[in-house]
Amino acid sequence: MREDHDVPLSTLTTMRVGGPAARLVTVETIDELVDAVREVDDADEPLLVLSGGSNLVVSDQGFQGTVVHVATSGVAPETADACGGAMVRVAAGEVWDDVVERAVTEGWAGVEALSGIPGRTGATPIQNVGAYGQDISQTVAQVRTWDRQEQAVRTFMSADCAFTYRHSRFKGNARYVVLDVLFQFELADLSRPIAYAALAKGLDVPLGTRVPLQDAREAVLQQRRSRGMVLDDADPDTWSCGSFFTNPILSRQQFDDLVERVGERLGWEGPTPPRFGEPDGRVKTSAAWLIEHAGFGKGFGLPAPAALSTKHTLAVTNRGGATAGDVVALARQVRDGVRDTFGVTLVNEPVLLGLDL
Repeated sequence: MREDHDVPLSTLTTMRVGGPAARLVTVETIDELVDAVREVDDADEPLLVLSGGSNLVVSDQGFQGTVVHVATSGVAPETADACGGAMVRVAAGEVWDDVVERAVTEGWAGVEALSGIPGRTGATPIQNVGAYGQDISQTVAQVRTWDRQEQAVRTFMSADCAFTYRHSRFKGNARYVVLDVLFQFELADLSRPIAYAALAKGLDVPLGTRVPLQDAREAVLQQRRSRGMVLDDADPDTWSCGSFFTNPILSRQQFDDLVERVGERLGWEGPTPPRFGEPDGRVKTSAAWLIEHAGFGKGFGLPAPAALSTKHTLAVTNRGGATAGDVVALARQVRDGVRDTFGVTLVNEPVLLGLDL
């Protein structure tokens, strides 16, 4: 366990903004993680648990409390057989894309479409990370946590995690600190059926096709790089939290109202918003489509220090020298512009610490 003081949180977040942490404790084992959290809770002091910092925007004032930086490690196969697949326990601090790369190498199918996503493994069940037709709930068997209220380890089976689109029982709930995640992978040389049209097109296969795991991973990485969604120190388009807004899920009436607004604003012969049916009858549409058609194109805001990515309108980026205030001001402008144009209020995906949108 290592302790530091007045460490700029901009150095620990992919958005590269944020003031100092009054106290930073870096933990490398589960015991250290639990001990560090208990110490702060016993002292009744503010606590921030931070891992990869890829879904967090910290205010310019920083955090006046203790930041516990999770750097635990370990990828441990527990069982592997043709019927049950591979049960693999992964420490919360493991870099997520390293886990995906290992899974592809080992023939553990089920997360290959989640290649290139930044952050650490412990964060993946919190917001039910997903991309290209897969999400983490499809492979999570258990999530082991530290229950800060009961002061005990508590394990949740997948069915008890309340997974929904980019959400779980852990999101927005500071009670539980993820210690590790048990995955159940399929033992296979081929990917899960390709379920995303752009990915199928990139692979030149029909939807539903299974392809070699490595081919699926490379195709996903190519798609993500083209959108500036793979971290690259040399590319400011990747200095972001990825998608800043989630795709809206609307009732049928709300979606019909949206179509009406689009027709009035863009013309009845013009483009129509994407429509994806949800199992409960609601309709998901595209936040990126709404942003672009509300007048916020790729690169909007340039040459300001905070601007939309030149590769994807969903990413609010730090072009170098941006403050957290700059980032939030641009996000607010985009959110309000979409609401005023189409009557849909976008919801931010990253956690805003000490900031209001």
